[in-house]
Amino acid sequence: MTYTPPKLLTFEEFVAEYGDNPRYELIDGELRDMEPTGPHETVSGNIAGRVFVEILKAEFDWIVPKSCLIKPPAAQATALRPDVIVLDNEQLRLEPLWQKEPIICNGSTIKHVIEVVSTAVASSRETRPTHCLTNWQDDYARKVEEYAFLGIQEYWIVDFLGLGGLQFIGKPKQPTFTLCQLIGDTYQQQQYRLGQNITSNIFPNIRLKLDDLLPR
Repeated sequence: MTYTPPKLLTFEEFVAEYGDNPRYELIDGELRDMEPTGPHETVSGNIAGRVFVEILKAEFDWIVPKSCLIKPPAAQATALRPDVIVLDNEQLRLEPLWQKEPIICNGSTIKHVIEVVSTAVASSRETRPTHCLTNWQDDYARKVEEYAFLGIQEYWIVDFLGLGGLQFIGKPKQPTFTLCQLIGDTYQQQQYRLGQNITSNIFPNIRLKLDDLLPR
């Protein structure tokens, strides 16, 4: 049997075909079909709501858009779509694409990003998805590098099913909340388990546990 690799997409091709579909993102030209589950959306909604409340309490001029793409400056064929993203409203006027498309190019516009680890579907334009995988590789590795390069001060990884590799969440595998705090140009990571109070520099007054985010 001959293996035919999927056709790679440019950033522009991805935006034209999939930019308004929240289930897709692009990594190095490869289409990621996230196809989020109900529990994934429950966790994303829970955490987005809590973050929004903290923004209101602090009276920050920040927004939490429903859908948004990030175009990393150093990656020509990558379009990241965080599960939750917090943007500086004032900095949006400096974004070159924002008035026409919900696309962020400048790291200074992004105050905070959150990824919810879940199952994902590998896909190409020529064939339907044929196998499932988990997206923890992107969330724990590739996106850690990209978000640090963009200068995003805090990045949260909510692994509510404990899907991440042992090198990232330890053994035994269990639900894990990883808070990445930017120190210099790299992230310092702090992990939280069920029952533990989460401490955040960007939201110092937040009262949050991983338990609060889980589906019932």
